[in-house]
Order: sequence, then C-alpha cells, then structure tokens
Amino acid sequence: MIQNFLHYTVKQNKLNITAYGMENILTAPCIIFVHGFKGFKDWGFGPYIGNYFSKKGFLVLFFNFSHNGVGDSLTEFTELDKFAQNTFSLEIDELEEVINLYRSMFFGKTNNSKIFLVGHSRGAAISLLTASINEEISGVALWSCVATFDRYSERQKAQWRKKGFFDVFNTRTKQAMRLNISLLEDLEKHRDGLLNIENALRKLNKPLFIAHGDQDLAVPIKEAEQIYEWSDKRFTEFSKIIGAGHTFNCKHPFEGSNRKFDLLLEKTVNFINNIS
Repeated sequence: MIQNFLHYTVKQNKLNITAYGMENILTAPCIIFVHGFKGFKDWGFGPYIGNYFSKKGFLVLFFNFSHNGVGDSLTEFTELDKFAQNTFSLEIDELEEVINLYRSMFFGKTNNSKIFLVGHSRGAAISLLTASINEEISGVALWSCVATFDRYSERQKAQWRKKGFFDVFNTRTKQAMRLNISLLEDLEKHRDGLLNIENALRKLNKPLFIAHGDQDLAVPIKEAEQIYEWSDKRFTEFSKIIGAGHTFNCKHPFEGSNRKFDLLLEKTVNFINNIS
C-alpha cells in the first residue's frame, strides 16, 4: 500500500513524502531513500524502487528535499528560486527530520527500530554524513556517491563570489538552474566538519554498502574507490557494477529496469537483510 504525507519542517519548509509498503510498517525495517542533485522522489526509477523494496517486506520512505526545485507538480522544476537557496546543511537537517518522523510514529506505529539509508549521488553523501552523526541508523547504502562536494574550480568559485550566483544547466529539461553564493559559503564553512566526507567515513561505525557503475561519467568510479579507501573495511562492502552509468542505465521518464539495475537492487537488499 502506498500513502502520501505532507510535513512542514521546523523551518516551515514543506516536505512531500511517499511511503511504500505501509502494510509492512508494524514489523518491518524502514528504508529511507535520498535523492541527489537535480533529483526528486518520483524521478525515473523512484517508484520502481519503492515497489521493489516494499515487496521484499520493507517500509520505504521517499521524500523531496524542500529546496530541490520540484514543487507540487512533483515531477517538474517549478521552484528554481528555492533550488538556488538550497544548501548541503539544509538537506542533512531535513533528512534528520524524516528519520525523527519515523521514530515518532508519524507514519504509523512500528515495533521495528532499524532504519537504513539508501542514497544516490549527492544524496548518497548526504546519507553518509547523516548516518555518521545519527545513532538511529543501522546501515547505509551509497549508490554513485560523490567523494567530495567541492566540485568547482577556483576560477568558477571566483566568478561565483563576484556574481553572487552560479548557473548549472539541466540537459534533460533545458533549464538554467541557479545556485546562490549561500551554497558555496555553506561548503566553505563546514568543509572540515559537518560536510567532510572523509572524516564521516573514518568515524562511521556501522555497515556500509558502496555501489558504483564503472561507466559513470558524472561521478567517476575513482570516487567510489576513494570512499572505499577511507572506509572501515570490517564493515564495508564495495560492488562495482560493470557496464553501468550514473543512474545504472535507467532514465526519466522511466522506461523499465535492466539487468544492471536489478543486480544493484538485489545486492542492496542482501546487504540490508544481512544486518536486519
């Protein structure tokens, strides 16, 4: 059973949340999926994942970050002003709120305390950082994870500071999507603390699953290898998906799954089942 929820954060930002597998909520572990940059909960493989994991016996929560740019249409970037104001720290705060909603029985009564984070790309890094500071998380799965948020040249940063914004182009929607200086300031303020991925990995004391396509052009496989190098090998599994790209050969609108993606899902479920 699928059910939609609406939640206003402590900062009065709106979170649209979809729960898959509500019939499992009483006894099942919870999986929270975290979308990435220019992503949203209903992007491409989102609903497929929700149905897949729920059929495996889990409660699965998908949500849109309040400043991901997608409004009430749920599939179109209609809030570019909010997208421009987004920060990494805000996303960590909002993921924490979704975790707390589950723990406080917002979605319904549960007798299972296990929570797993599954994140894609930038959302994978947000998941990792959150898991490193939240004791409620039982394990985290990283799909196509970035090894750093600092993905801009010094020349780009100089122009960013001079203009007060930086534009990125969405090749799918043909939209120029602005990032305000607040994102760069957030990164620079917290680069050695909250947003330091290496530090988060070195102190992560829980199971970690890393999956990455060796044909990923957006986030090269070397970033996954770096993440694995920083991780505690006693708790870490690294799966290189041969022949897969950044979204594991899935598209938006969704055109169906494929062997690479189904292999990823199978490996992720096995990782979670081995813990739960």
